[in-house]
Amino acid sequence: MHPSSSPSVPGLRLGEVTVTYPGRPEPVLDGLDLDVADGRLLALLGPSGCGKTTTVQVASGLLTPRRGAVHLRGTDVTRTPPEHRGAAVVFQQPMLLPHRTALDNVAFPARMRGHTRRNARTSALVHLERVGLDALADRYPRQLSGGQAQRVALARALAAEPAVLLLDEPFSALDPGLRHTMRDLLTTVQRELKVTTVLVTHDQTEAAAVADTVALLENGRILQQAPPAGLYARPASLTVARFLGCPTALPGSVTPQGRFACPLGELDLPDTVTHRGPGHLLIRPEAVRLGTGPHTVPAVVRGVRPEGPFTALVCDTAAGPVHALLPPGPPPVASERVRLHLPLAHRWVVTG
Repeated sequence: MHPSSSPSVPGLRLGEVTVTYPGRPEPVLDGLDLDVADGRLLALLGPSGCGKTTTVQVASGLLTPRRGAVHLRGTDVTRTPPEHRGAAVVFQQPMLLPHRTALDNVAFPARMRGHTRRNARTSALVHLERVGLDALADRYPRQLSGGQAQRVALARALAAEPAVLLLDEPFSALDPGLRHTMRDLLTTVQRELKVTTVLVTHDQTEAAAVADTVALLENGRILQQAPPAGLYARPASLTVARFLGCPTALPGSVTPQGRFACPLGELDLPDTVTHRGPGHLLIRPEAVRLGTGPHTVPAVVRGVRPEGPFTALVCDTAAGPVHALLPPGPPPVASERVRLHLPLAHRWVVTG
């Protein structure tokens, strides 16, 4: 892999990147700013059509932005062609060369850099072993399963010794079991090699499972970038919270004393809430419990449905609906009056 840069210099930086497509009035990327720490894995998360693949194309050099710049380890590569940029891409489809074996597919980047066939194949075998496919080195793509072919594609990308590894939804065509296996493999390899990595995904579980940092993209802009736990616990806006599966948003206002005033009364807030004025009180469903005593509010159960071993509730309160995801156990029934425990540490307020 490429030598490490200064810790203060991002492995990948996209600055004020704007991309427009003919016939589309709105930009696909609209002044996008994105930093990926050197040697870390960032998951680029967002709904379909938000600009994730375009971001990969710009970072890899497959697309030149209308405005803005791309830096790899502090070097401006905005106008550098893809083959000289130091970026490797793995797409949803493996895109292996059909007439070459797995070994020679992985050896291909080294051969393009002028290495001898023997040296390229020796290095390629190391990368195939890293992804657990050295025993299948002599097979052709048509003889590989989907998961095996995607492992070969990953090994080929690593063999290019990239400054940045770009993964554009590489696991979305695999069945759930294989997706988990490939996530684990990616995490292991990325941490071992410490290559700066961007994983594009629309799967929140996948993003949280593998990434050091998650960036949420919508309408060509980054809405929030943070470690997975921080993103879920402290969303920057109501839009971010909704996308991340937090359906409870009670309208009200934070008083000068730091309490949340709403039809349920004045509710305590953690000291981490510094906002004052109108906003929405958020609390994730998995944090809500049935209970009595402090930090509980009265509610009436509107709906009950099983979610695997858990029970999902929708409860009506004076301030609006509250959603809960309860652990295994006897659930309440519709129309039952209950008290919901809203743990103080899990309360958060956003504007909008």
